[in-house]
Amino acid sequence: MEIHIKNVSKFYYSGGKTIKALDNVDLTIPANQIFTLLGPSGCGKTTLLRCIVGLESPDSGEIEIGGEVVWSSAKNIFVPTENRGLGMVFQTYAIWPHMNVFNNVAYPLQTRKLPKDVIRRKVEKTLRFVQLEGFEGRPATKLSGGQQQRVALARALVAEPKVILFDEPLSNLDAKLREETREELRTFLTDLQITAVYVTHDRIEALALSDIVAVMNKGQIIEAGAPRKIYFNAAHRFVADFIGRTNLIESTVTSQEGAVTRVDCAIGSVTCRKQADMKPDDKVTLCLRPEFIRLKRGDADQSQNVFNGQIQSLVFIGEAYEGEITIQDARLFIKIEPDSDIGVGDSVNFTVDPENCLLVSR
Repeated sequence: MEIHIKNVSKFYYSGGKTIKALDNVDLTIPANQIFTLLGPSGCGKTTLLRCIVGLESPDSGEIEIGGEVVWSSAKNIFVPTENRGLGMVFQTYAIWPHMNVFNNVAYPLQTRKLPKDVIRRKVEKTLRFVQLEGFEGRPATKLSGGQQQRVALARALVAEPKVILFDEPLSNLDAKLREETREELRTFLTDLQITAVYVTHDRIEALALSDIVAVMNKGQIIEAGAPRKIYFNAAHRFVADFIGRTNLIESTVTSQEGAVTRVDCAIGSVTCRKQADMKPDDKVTLCLRPEFIRLKRGDADQSQNVFNGQIQSLVFIGEAYEGEITIQDARLFIKIEPDSDIGVGDSVNFTVDPENCLLVSR
């Protein structure tokens, strides 16, 4: 079910000041996709989610779910939350501690006074789906964090909603459990073929879960696209920086010929793949992902983008070494193989393929 957000703005008032939480947001969320709103704390992503579900009312604009307008300032329309056909999973799960698993999941159906046999059938089916079959009588307080998250998901799914919304549901889990639950959640949502709107500030979570990622900042959608597009081909400096650790170098275009653009910056002259029409003296930002910086002692194997630097620091993190290398006046973040024999203080050549040199607007 498709969702259309049309010119939605939301203001808060505090201490005599006006805070613009949403700034004329215009967005389409495709049906049957996992759509993630990603951004720093305070960027407006949770406010937008709450406006979609009906827990907040915007100050202007329109929200349409599955062809039905559920909120409009111009048309004076407000459809209550319970009539929007949505499911919601909160950051704190909101599990009832005095109820067992069955009653927690059954609660939305019980409030609608459905027949008991229908409720039992739907709850059992949903618990099987989230792999909690046999846990029906277990007290909610006796469950692990991952199991509680599944109960919250089952409760959101049991009423067969048109859309399900998630407000940072994995943030309370430890790192390993968060990774395992993330994989399960992706599988669940893909199998369901349901529209899911997911809010997070965790870039890895967004990249791993999503069909589409929309990056927000200061109440606006800065850029939206598939995870690989957002990561490798961001159009804006903020997006390139927020979506993953990277090196951002102020640069000046020197030429653009055929399929390449050349820039001058603190590390020297860099050849990049052509990404947009640019002209000499244009000011841009060169984005170099650390995983694409190749280090080598001795002569390099390519003729373009070969530089000499010195290793300043290295930290072992298991799957790689992370550290810094200096070249002229620049200091770059690097990532190298865990079995590398390169050490701090070594002088090395490093290369970057032009295909992996991204130019973004400042």
